[in-house]
Amino acid sequence: MVYPRRNLPAEQWRSAQLLSLLSTPASMLDPACCETMACEYLSMDIMERWIVIGFLLCHNSLNTNQASQELWKMALRSGLYLNLTRDEVLNIHKVSEDLFDGIKGYSKRIADIKECREYVLANCGVIHRERRHFLRVALKELFKVLEDEPGLLGPKALFVMMALSFSRDEVLWLVRHSENMPKMKTLDDYNDNQMAELLFHMEKLRGLMRKYNHVVQRYHVQYLAQFDALLLNDTIQNIYVCPEEESVLMSSFVSTLSALSVKQVENKEEFDLRGIRMDWLRLQAYTSVNKAPLPLKDYPDLAKVMNMIQFHTRMVDNVEEMLYETSELSIFCFYPRVFEKMFTQSSEEVTMKRYLMSFPFVCSHFSQCGHPLCPEETAILEKRSLRLCVTFLEQIAKQTGSVVLEICAEQRNLSDQLLPKHCAESISAARYRKQKKPMPKKGEVQKEKPGAESLRKDRTVATNVDKMHMMLTELCSSYSLGNDFMVFEHVVVPAEFLVSQLEIRLTEIIIKMTNYNQTTQEITRPSDLLAGIRSYTASMHCLSSYINVDVTRLVKSVLLQQTQPLDSHGGATLTHYYTTWYLEALLRQASSSLIVHCPTMQCFVSQSPENELSFRAEEFSDVLELQALAELIGPYGLKFLGENLMWHITSQVSELKKMVIENMDILVQMKNNFDKPEEMVNLKKRLTGGENVLKRMTIIGVILSFRSMAMDCLKDILRKHCPFLMAPIECLKDFISPETDIKMTMSVFELASAAGLKCDIDPALVAAISNMQTDNSSVEEEFKLSRLLLVYVAVSLPTLALDPNSLYSREHGGHNNNIHCLAAAINQLAAAMFTVQNKNIEQQLKEFLLLASSTLLQLGQNFERVEVKNRESIYLLLHMIVEESPFLSQDMLESCFPYVLLRNAYREVHKAFILTLA
Repeated sequence: MVYPRRNLPAEQWRSAQLLSLLSTPASMLDPACCETMACEYLSMDIMERWIVIGFLLCHNSLNTNQASQELWKMALRSGLYLNLTRDEVLNIHKVSEDLFDGIKGYSKRIADIKECREYVLANCGVIHRERRHFLRVALKELFKVLEDEPGLLGPKALFVMMALSFSRDEVLWLVRHSENMPKMKTLDDYNDNQMAELLFHMEKLRGLMRKYNHVVQRYHVQYLAQFDALLLNDTIQNIYVCPEEESVLMSSFVSTLSALSVKQVENKEEFDLRGIRMDWLRLQAYTSVNKAPLPLKDYPDLAKVMNMIQFHTRMVDNVEEMLYETSELSIFCFYPRVFEKMFTQSSEEVTMKRYLMSFPFVCSHFSQCGHPLCPEETAILEKRSLRLCVTFLEQIAKQTGSVVLEICAEQRNLSDQLLPKHCAESISAARYRKQKKPMPKKGEVQKEKPGAESLRKDRTVATNVDKMHMMLTELCSSYSLGNDFMVFEHVVVPAEFLVSQLEIRLTEIIIKMTNYNQTTQEITRPSDLLAGIRSYTASMHCLSSYINVDVTRLVKSVLLQQTQPLDSHGGATLTHYYTTWYLEALLRQASSSLIVHCPTMQCFVSQSPENELSFRAEEFSDVLELQALAELIGPYGLKFLGENLMWHITSQVSELKKMVIENMDILVQMKNNFDKPEEMVNLKKRLTGGENVLKRMTIIGVILSFRSMAMDCLKDILRKHCPFLMAPIECLKDFISPETDIKMTMSVFELASAAGLKCDIDPALVAAISNMQTDNSSVEEEFKLSRLLLVYVAVSLPTLALDPNSLYSREHGGHNNNIHCLAAAINQLAAAMFTVQNKNIEQQLKEFLLLASSTLLQLGQNFERVEVKNRESIYLLLHMIVEESPFLSQDMLESCFPYVLLRNAYREVHKAFILTLA
């Protein structure tokens, strides 16, 4: 009988070398055939259901037929539950006992039921555990052989179907029993932490059958035409009595099979042999009735041949349905708790991580558990399937991403040891050796040099990095199961979940490496952060050697988001943090002169004691750091930074306009009487807020100086990365002349400014000031305020000589209170304001120069020590204004301010510098 032969323990399977193609190499090419081919892959679950429920309905033979009794007992010993449908199960011992308890003469059968139940509780878990262990090994071997020689799928297709069916039976048994097990002392046999491997090999075999379906088709088409058709014809010839209808059917079998050819496979024709199988069922019906003219039981060879032909035809046109019958696992859709528990148990085993992808792939089976008569449940099943699938994929992606980023973190720590800031100890040790000073005591442990971790005496000793790479290998191996799969009508790509997870985690790590603390105003130096990010990205590219993932696209996506103020999840980015820090920390301290802009070194320099500031400005604002900042946040980030800087500038401009309005009458008189010294003295005494005006203008200048430095660094970075783009932009900018239309000029300047090029008129400042215009104010009023603002600044310049910090520093190339930044503020602010008002910039700046030089010359006639002390430094400021202006020239300056005064001023400040050094 089929069932007793199928229901054997794993020891007998192993001794019989079941499912092994390597046990008998000589017969490897022989077709796998038997007399009961359709029963070899029939589900044990179905057979047990037939046996148990059949004997519940027809139980008379249990007391009269010993063979029936043994078959019934064998089914009762197979487990506690039978599956009825989905998650509905039948407690076979309880139901059988309750039924026979009410029937006389069945007391022995009740005893048999109790005995079988005790046997199940004691032995069944171990038996099925061993079967699963055997199947894991057998399926792995079978897959490896067939993958290497896919041509064997033709003759050994039956082996594949048997392997899948046996495995499915064991999975179904474990699912229904692990969910419904009675209380026992130990349930270890009902928990399988290696289920992932069995599911993985099942999916692999399914994929192999689909991939080489044409091989299977080609083989069986030839087999049907050249062997089965001839064998069937010979079998028919041996039938003595054959009615006409049966004869027609059998003749059609032979003719249909003989007509098959390999060319049909090569031409990719669709095969449909369902008619043969239907006619075989019809023939069985004709020949199995009572007093049939052609009784089938008298011709067993005909049944054997036709059963074999039926299997072969299914291998030609019905492989997908065969896979559904033998390996469909949609039962997991109705046991989500068991499914998730199996995944969790498998994910905890290191050796099972390479098989975890089988769980989400099994979710693709769930679309087959619906029924066309109940369409309303499709949405529910779809939702549950996707939830489970996404949960598994996210967990696998999180584990893989964690390992990848741990490797990156380790490599970043090693890379960090090579940064210049860590070389001080090595230099100190070298100096000790050179000067022959006593070396450290023996008790002191010398610090290991970078690279010491690569020196090994024994390769078998695995380091932490080795273990992580092994773990990564295991996890990435699971992605080899397939590039994508379908869950209902959704195409699922596992690698995209990994990319998404890595994107989220890498973003978090980059933000964490920033170390921004708003309270203490601490942040990582841009160069250090850039080195860390480069180390991470270089290490992440190792992932490409394990799995087909576009790491470059992933990194670019993450870094591109960091150039925006918010990322795709609404979180703060590098652009946000560095913009906030440079505005709130560095530039705020620079506005109070704790930090000085240093044109000579192209950076900001701290000049206050270290305990007053939590950072050194030069470590965050030199060329190297600002170039690193430009690399990190790019043109988009610097544009956002510029917009925030412009907001601060416009707030200062608003205050300046208010002060101009307060002193408007005096400023108008001073503008008209600048060549009358006596009158100017009286007017100046009435003028208020001159120091405040210069302070606000200095703040604007500091902001613009910082922006200019950042844009210069952006220009250097873009020239390095895309010189082919920079050259046309520079060429286009050079074509702009003063006669060019202002709209076209501003369009070109906006393009050039975005690339970091310095423009005569700052388009960002023009846009910011233009946005300040209100409907109530007219252009002429704004123009008047702008002109008077320049007058206000010009007549206030002499007051700078009263500030002891106005001394010019040759070392810094500027003044200690940042008033040299007034040059940038006056030139750029005037250019922007008069551009908005469509007035002549050069003419207005000439008027400013004339007024400023006049007031400074009056300063030269003052012999009070306080005002004379820093007079030369203020003269140099006037020279800086002209030097930085694209609209003013030295000739213009000399026409209103004697050059000899500038020469003497430079001599005096340089002489003071030499005396200081001495």
